[in-house]
Amino acid sequence: MSDMKNENFFEDKYLIDMLNKIFDPIPIPMILVDRETKVKVINNSFCEFLGYSKEEMIGRRVYDIDENTRFPYVFKTKKAEIAWKHRFKNGKTAIVHRIPVMDDDGNVIYGFGMVLFKDIAEFEEIIKKNKLLESELDLYKTRLKELTGARYSWENIIGESEKMKRAKFLARKAAASDSNVLLLGESGTGKELFAHAIHNDSRRNNFPFVKINCAAIPSELLESELFGYEEGAFTGAKRGGKIGKFELANKGTIFLDEISEMPLGMQAKILRVLQEKEIDRVGGITPIPVDVRIIAATNKDLKKLVKENKFREDLYYRINVMTIEIPPLRERLEDIEVLANYLLKKLSNQMGKYISGISNEAVELLKGYSWPGNVRELENVLERAINLTDSDYISQEHLPIYITGPEAKKQRFLTDRTFDYSLKKVVEQAEKEAIKDCLRYTKGNKRLAAKILKISRSRLYEKLKKYNLENNVNKEEKDNLS
Repeated sequence: MSDMKNENFFEDKYLIDMLNKIFDPIPIPMILVDRETKVKVINNSFCEFLGYSKEEMIGRRVYDIDENTRFPYVFKTKKAEIAWKHRFKNGKTAIVHRIPVMDDDGNVIYGFGMVLFKDIAEFEEIIKKNKLLESELDLYKTRLKELTGARYSWENIIGESEKMKRAKFLARKAAASDSNVLLLGESGTGKELFAHAIHNDSRRNNFPFVKINCAAIPSELLESELFGYEEGAFTGAKRGGKIGKFELANKGTIFLDEISEMPLGMQAKILRVLQEKEIDRVGGITPIPVDVRIIAATNKDLKKLVKENKFREDLYYRINVMTIEIPPLRERLEDIEVLANYLLKKLSNQMGKYISGISNEAVELLKGYSWPGNVRELENVLERAINLTDSDYISQEHLPIYITGPEAKKQRFLTDRTFDYSLKKVVEQAEKEAIKDCLRYTKGNKRLAAKILKISRSRLYEKLKKYNLENNVNKEEKDNLS
């Protein structure tokens, strides 16, 4: 019964004319064949592509027109072939679709074909354009994330001291959760770096990271800055109103730096945001829901401020879910060398001046300083040193006098109880420096160095091993050692 319907369908001149009217205006080559793969409908575009007239095509089997046709195979398998590469009898290569159309009983009654791309070059050009569009979209996404996202990750937090390892461990745990975070640490310790890294490693990393310094904004402007305002809310209000930082950070993270400087009245409003998860714009009447994670930071003792009624106790416990103490630089002096080398590389790139390294003597002097300004101060000292050096190397003469001078040594003597100032230690240090200077003078020639120092070569080898000098000479000296 279905076969009879199929035959009647193709014998209906009205329907065939209708299909031609539909197919012909379409600039894409299209064809319709019956179950015997005879051409029943073909549009002008396909005729031009194959180089035949319509009269030559209608009623002929596709195999007679194109011996490479796969329509018989498609009818047999009853499976469509989508975006297949096909070489026609006329030598043209194209990307085509072949689709079998079946009746209710699962029998193939006709097939539909379409040339998707008339040649491979056209196809490749489309692919290139799509890739270019994807690349541009990725670029815009990256730039948008740079503008509204966090710039730093764990790799930017340098240090392998136990205290720093502990801080990074807790921060990674905080990133895996959605709890509020409180970062404690002196100015310049890297609290903002931790905030960026926590956001970047969290499930919110594809959403905005918005930072605000509570101490830098006048108290009378803080509310409109955080929550925004409606048009006409106050004199000078922008037409159309303004969106606040909390709305900007929706689904992401807001970093409240120096939260201890926030006025008590504003603290109450922050507490409401945490409890109700909604904000009120200045001059607004409708609450706006927000989903924001708070990372707060301070260099002050919030517990003490709570006791002095300068910070709300309920807000303190709301933000003090995951507390991370970032150690000052003076408590992780073992990180000085790796930090200095990292910062020198960073500053070299920024300043366009190549710096290969820093001397051991300079590193020791840096380790002997108390660093009240922490990592920020270290970066400033190294930037100054880069500006002063005429070579590609930083040595002690490029460091400021307050780090290298007698007052610095005196301060170190008074504050650093771990430093050994015994006569034996002083003599050993002098001996070590004498051997290092001599090896530099002889360009690593141990025999000549032993002669100048008036000791045997075996004795010199013992000293080198004792002071671990063989591992501290530079590459040039190593290459010249005899």
